Amino acid sequence: MNAKAPFFKLEATSNKARAGVLTTSHSRIETPVFMPVGTRGTVKSMTMQDMEELGAEIILGNTYHLYLRPGMELMHKMGGLHQFSTWKKSILTDSGGYQVFSLSKLNKIIEEGVHFKSHIDGSSHFFTPELSMSVQKSLGSDIVMCFDECPALPATRETLEKSMKLTLRWSKRCRDFKLQDHQHLFGIIQGGLELDLRKECFRELDAMGPFAGYALGGLSVGEKNEKMVELLHDFVDGTMPVHLPRYLMGVGKPLDILNAVREGVDLFDCVIPTRNARNGGVFTIDGPLNIKNVRFKEDSLPLDPDCHCKVCKRYSRSYIRHLFLVGEYTAGQLLCFHNLHFYLQMMRNIRKSILDNQFEQFYQSFKMRYLSNLWQGISDS
Repeated sequence: MNAKAPFFKLEATSNKARAGVLTTSHSRIETPVFMPVGTRGTVKSMTMQDMEELGAEIILGNTYHLYLRPGMELMHKMGGLHQFSTWKKSILTDSGGYQVFSLSKLNKIIEEGVHFKSHIDGSSHFFTPELSMSVQKSLGSDIVMCFDECPALPATRETLEKSMKLTLRWSKRCRDFKLQDHQHLFGIIQGGLELDLRKECFRELDAMGPFAGYALGGLSVGEKNEKMVELLHDFVDGTMPVHLPRYLMGVGKPLDILNAVREGVDLFDCVIPTRNARNGGVFTIDGPLNIKNVRFKEDSLPLDPDCHCKVCKRYSRSYIRHLFLVGEYTAGQLLCFHNLHFYLQMMRNIRKSILDNQFEQFYQSFKMRYLSNLWQGISDS
């Protein structure tokens, strides 16, 4: 990889939508990009060979889960997450802040950090911004996220402001921590649905920088979807820097991603394609399907007739439904592969439409077709 290449280069825009390139020490990542989630060092049901075959250039790992198991002593001995997992391309690690939110009944947040009990064995731990940075340094990820507090929505303005200011104080401690030379630190913008708090948080982060990029955290955590889209419309393009990558954390469904790209967001991650697959959910260009539905019992069509992944080239809906209903693990593997292919191909098509300055046409066409079954009342998702 060319070490002299800029970390992020904006290549084209189509209205607010952006196409760029992220260059790390491990890979060249074309944006906008969806990052499959490999929480514990693997994407659920997938091998690293599968991820290479899918053409993924970056996956996400989680600091909290890898800290608990296998632990940093083993991770250090094994040479970091790249070597341990045999993944040769880029890795982004979440800081563990979202897990603090999701495991709120097991934690206590104070100024210094978070006391929490492991969801695995109940053991007590104390997570600080410095520990989050130390763990991510040991993991050797290419993109490192600041440790933040992620409040659930809806929340009072007082709660959001208090959380945002704590995130800023923790961000400064993360910024002051010495990472590996190849690692890039992203700041996380909090503030819930309060536009002025989001702007204040960004101004403070920008002043304390430098950060290699900025993420919007604390969305898709209980608010209505249209409220998230409204915030993105009012905040992203007019506030976030043009020359740095923009990351919307934990989002989402295909139309959520499409709406966010429309507002100028570059990076996405979400467990939805793999989690839905393990429950029989299938993403197709004509909308989501549930393979468990009886109407697929004798259906000889592929999961998505317009898809060219290896699953759709070979297997029928009927066969995969049979595997799912009898409890064969293969069903989840096939559905995960297909859903990830759908997401990654969607991002490639989005990027091409931006480079061709045709994003709005692509947006309207994709949305109309994706929602067509819902409008006709025949979707079973």
